[in-house]
Amino acid sequence: MDQPLLSHLRDELAAIEAAGLFKHERLITTPQSAHIRIKDETAQGGERELLNLCANNYLGLADHPEVVAAAHAALDEFGFGMASVRFICGAQTLHRRLEERIARWLGKDDAILFAACFDANGGVFEALFSAEDAVISDALNHASIIDGIRLCKAKRYRFGNSDMTELEAQLKQAEADGARFKLIATDGVFSMDGHVANLREICILAERYGAVVMVDDCHAHGHLGEGGRGSPALTGAGARVQIVTGTLGKTLGGGMGGFVAAPQPVIDMLRQRARPYLFSNSLAPAVAAGALRAIDIAEAADDRRAHLMNLVTRFRSGLEKAGFECLPGRTPIIPVMLHEARRAQDMAAALDRRGIYVAGFFYPVVPHGKARIRTQMSAALSEADVDTAVQAFADAGRELGVV
Repeated sequence: MDQPLLSHLRDELAAIEAAGLFKHERLITTPQSAHIRIKDETAQGGERELLNLCANNYLGLADHPEVVAAAHAALDEFGFGMASVRFICGAQTLHRRLEERIARWLGKDDAILFAACFDANGGVFEALFSAEDAVISDALNHASIIDGIRLCKAKRYRFGNSDMTELEAQLKQAEADGARFKLIATDGVFSMDGHVANLREICILAERYGAVVMVDDCHAHGHLGEGGRGSPALTGAGARVQIVTGTLGKTLGGGMGGFVAAPQPVIDMLRQRARPYLFSNSLAPAVAAGALRAIDIAEAADDRRAHLMNLVTRFRSGLEKAGFECLPGRTPIIPVMLHEARRAQDMAAALDRRGIYVAGFFYPVVPHGKARIRTQMSAALSEADVDTAVQAFADAGRELGVV
C-alpha cells in the first residue's frame, strides 16, 4: 500500500486521539443483558462485571430464553445460513413468515427484509424516487437516511428538527420547483436526543401538500406505542404514516436485520430495485426465527413496557436531583449532557471504574459542543439497578466537577 497514505492515516488517528474523539471498543464475554462481563486483563480472572446502561435492549429480549430457543430450533430445521441473495435461492418459508408477521403487526400491506435497517434506508429512496421528485428530510435524521437520500437523484430539502414552519416552507418550495412526488423522511425517535417526532403535525402537512411520510422507527418498535407498534401508534399518527422502516437489532431480539413495511406497490418495487436487498444475503435463519418470537413477546409485553417507563422516570428524576443536565423526553433514551468531548470520555471512564457500562458520544456522532453520555433504560434492569446507577453518576460527577 502507498506509504504516504499510511503516514497520513497515522497522523489523522493521532489527531483524533489527541482531541479526545477516539472511539475505544470493549469486549463483552457474556450475552447482552442488564449485567454483563467484559474482558479486562487487569482484573482478577481477566473479566469485570458491569451494569449495562447503553444497549438498545429496551425490553430485555436479547437473552430471553424463548428467543434463544427459537433461534436454536431454526438452526436444526433450516440450517446455518442462506449462502445466496434472495431472488436467486436465498429465501425460506421462515423469511416470508417474518415479513408477513411484521406487516400484520404494523398494519401494513406487506414488508420486506434487509440485512440491516441501514440497508433498508439505503435502498428505499433510490428504488422509489428520481430526479423529478423531492425528499424533505429532518435535520437530525439518522446517517442511514442521509446516505440513502444521497444515493437517489431526487431534489433534497431539509427542515430543522421538528420545525413544522420550516417543513411547510420546504414543502411549498418543492411544489414551486415542480416536484412530481414529495416524500417527508424522519426518524420516529431521534436516537441521540430521545425526542419523538411530531408525526401528527407532519402527517397533516403531508396531506395538505400531497406528500408521502416515511418514518425510521428503529428506536421505537417494540417498546413504544400500543402493542409496541412504535411512534405512529404513540403519537396517534397511525396509518397516516405510509412507509415505516425498522430494525430487528434493537428491541426485537437485538440480533440483526432491518425491514420496510408499506403499501404493496412500494414493497413490490423494492423487491425489484432496492440494491441492498438484491445484492445481500438473506438473514440467517436463526436470526429470523428469534425475531419472530421476539415480535410475539413484544406485542403482548404491556408489563415490560410499564416497568420500562417506571425505570425511565426513576432514573431521570434521580439524575436531575443529583444536578445533571438531561435532555427532556419521554423515551428510554436519556442523554446526560457534558458538552465537551474530553469531559464525556472522562465521565464514561469514571463510571466504568464504578461498574457502570456507558459510552461517551461526541463529534461527529453529535455536533461540536453537544458531547454527552447517552444512557438507555432496559426492562431487564431493576429499580435497585437504577438506584445504583444514579449513585455512581453522582459520585463520578462530583469527582470530575460536573455536579
